[in-house]
Amino acid sequence: MIKKTFHVPDMHCSVCVMKLESLEDLLPGVEQVDASYRKQQMVVRFDETRVSVEQIIEAAKKRGYQAVSKD
Repeated sequence: MIKKTFHVPDMHCSVCVMKLESLEDLLPGVEQVDASYRKQQMVVRFDETRVSVEQIIEAAKKRGYQAVSKD
């Protein structure tokens, strides 16, 4: 398992947080997503053998958010 932080500049409210945190239910290999609209970031803990950073970014994009890896 690894943990990556993503900057999400277009996250502005608690509904945004819920949408992004639901990625853990959608992507196999994602164990936990902690999002904060105040910090405009999400921290994702995932199994890098099952899901890639690119797949996480793409899943966020499909939800309407730009995610940029900070690590």
